[in-house]
Amino acid sequence: MRFGLQHRLIALVTVVAVLGVSILLATLYSQRQAADLGDRLSRVESESFRIADQFRDSLRKLSNIMQSYGTDHDPAAWEEFLQDSRKLDDWIEEQKPRLITQREKEALQDMTAEYQEYLRVARDLHARVLSLGGQSLSLADFNPLRAQAQKVFDLGQTLVTAHYATRNQLLAQANQTLTHLRWLVLGSLGLLFVFGLLLAAVVYRDMIAPLRVKLVESQSLVERNEKLASLGMLAAGVAHEIRNPLTAIKAALFIQQKKLQPGSEEHADAKVVQREISRLERIVNDFLQFARPSDPELATVPADLPLREVQSFLAPSLCAIRVQLVLENSTPMLIKVDPAQIKQVLINLVQNAADSIPNGGTITLRARRDRKNLPQGDTDVVILEVQDTGGGIPPEVQKRLFDPFFSTKKTGAGLGLPIAARIVEKHGGALQYQTQVNHGTTFGIVLPQANP
Repeated sequence: MRFGLQHRLIALVTVVAVLGVSILLATLYSQRQAADLGDRLSRVESESFRIADQFRDSLRKLSNIMQSYGTDHDPAAWEEFLQDSRKLDDWIEEQKPRLITQREKEALQDMTAEYQEYLRVARDLHARVLSLGGQSLSLADFNPLRAQAQKVFDLGQTLVTAHYATRNQLLAQANQTLTHLRWLVLGSLGLLFVFGLLLAAVVYRDMIAPLRVKLVESQSLVERNEKLASLGMLAAGVAHEIRNPLTAIKAALFIQQKKLQPGSEEHADAKVVQREISRLERIVNDFLQFARPSDPELATVPADLPLREVQSFLAPSLCAIRVQLVLENSTPMLIKVDPAQIKQVLINLVQNAADSIPNGGTITLRARRDRKNLPQGDTDVVILEVQDTGGGIPPEVQKRLFDPFFSTKKTGAGLGLPIAARIVEKHGGALQYQTQVNHGTTFGIVLPQANP
């Protein structure tokens, strides 16, 4: 009896071991496939969208130069236009081998053809400028150039659409891989349950449960990336539709300002209009930065370097409103960051802290060591803190603190903290906070500590 039981136990353990090895191999294989699809998706995500975006930015710059040339008749502006157009020609040739699908290549080819027509229209406009002598062109003279630029912009959107078609195909493959892995895990769980509840519970606890958590996180990440990608397309479209009229308005305002007498009421009104146009441009830029934040250019720097720069930059202006900006001494530590982006986050946090101290107070900057669980795992971190003596954050505001377009300020766009959080996430870190009503708030930028 004991001998038979031993054999059954050995058989059970053998089957469970084989199942465990099968699950492990299948998981590793699926993870390898998912990583490969992730790499391919990353390449597709970056190339087409970057090419279309940079192409439109370069063309918008050329249009602005041409607008300035038509207004001022400065030969240097025309030379700059020719030089930038040649650079754009060379850049287009460099990008052609980087596209993946035939549809994307055809879209870039159509963009190139329309761009050559755009250059022809610009040369015709240049000839008209020369024929008019010193007389400025009217806004109607720029209509053919704007119309041709619009054609190129529309083709740029076609390239983006082709890119998303390729990306969606890769996402479908990734979802199929996750589905197969899910069924494999559930089937193995059923077999393990048949051969022994105890061993099944151990396997489920040690292998399956963490894997299911990772699957849920992966699916949530895919859904979030799809939403952010859609927001990026919306941002590009909105920015294009707003920037073109703003460019025309700025050009018309520039022409009219020359006719106004400095010091007159009309000249003062024109200055107000100019300030509001600049404010609109800042809002559009913030919206674009939230939708498609630029990748950080990492460098290893002392942890207190961005704190010292922000303290030096903001202390004089804060002193004028009776807010003292203090930097605490810290032990030497290193972080690998984009100094400009982290400085931008700190400035935003310090300005928010100053707004929460209406009657004067203290804002303290410090850097300290800790150990936190970041996306890459449990690791040593450096926390850059901004502590204020303000009124704290009410509970109803905390629930929506990082929601885009939510702001408690009358003139705020509600993108400061969401942009800051995304910048920190791009660095592999996290943005955290602690607050108590009537006792102040402490924001912490959690970043992985760099080795010397």
